[in-house]
Amino acid sequence: MSGHSKWATTKHKKAVIDAKRGKMFAKLIKNIEVAARTGGGDPAGNPTLYDAIQKAKKSSVPNNNIDSAVKRGSGADTGGAEYVTIMYEGYGPNGVAMLVECLSDNRNRAAMEVRTAMSRNNGTMADPGSVAYLFNRKGVVIVPKADGLTEDTVLEAVLEAGAEEVNDQGEVFEVVSEPTDLVAVRTALVDASIDYDSAEAQFVPSMNVPLEEEGARKIFKLIDALEDCDDVQNVYANFDVSDEVMELVNAE
Repeated sequence: MSGHSKWATTKHKKAVIDAKRGKMFAKLIKNIEVAARTGGGDPAGNPTLYDAIQKAKKSSVPNNNIDSAVKRGSGADTGGAEYVTIMYEGYGPNGVAMLVECLSDNRNRAAMEVRTAMSRNNGTMADPGSVAYLFNRKGVVIVPKADGLTEDTVLEAVLEAGAEEVNDQGEVFEVVSEPTDLVAVRTALVDASIDYDSAEAQFVPSMNVPLEEEGARKIFKLIDALEDCDDVQNVYANFDVSDEVMELVNAE
């Protein structure tokens, strides 16, 4: 069971109601804009855009903000920025490998933000390729637990669609597949009347570093600092923490 997935799930729930809500909205809107620019403004023909919109709606982003982002990205409205994806690699406390994915219209600003967050929170930058090999690109669908919904039920719904595994992450199920099977898996869940929170391609670690309480607190602090950067879209890390350690960290 991935400690990082558990942390991300807990953090996502808190983010919807805490002071970072506006920043989270901005990142989701940026995702929509880029997806629309890359694959067109019709969600029916652009699965990446469809999933970006669904994730934004699940996070309570207002519909008019979503519509405006689609129009800017597709060119229907002017004013959209030219965002590029930039990936930085690094190490956190206890040798935790990290990938920091940015969407930015200013490479220099993005690099400075990431380096500053790393250096101030016990992290170090790494050369390109030195960390990336520890991660695999996968399709990940997050399914909230509902009454009567079991791991076997989810697995049965998605197995023929190409799902590789279903993981119990506490309050949600995590469905992992190849990125090319992501749309089929998401569609299979919908056809089975199973609700999902998000469906997107992510970098999943091939091995994890177990952390005790002190190490967990340090890596969470670093991730928070990185995700507080305007240009940082996603942070992936190969750590694992036990339920007991997670309870200690969340007890504050």
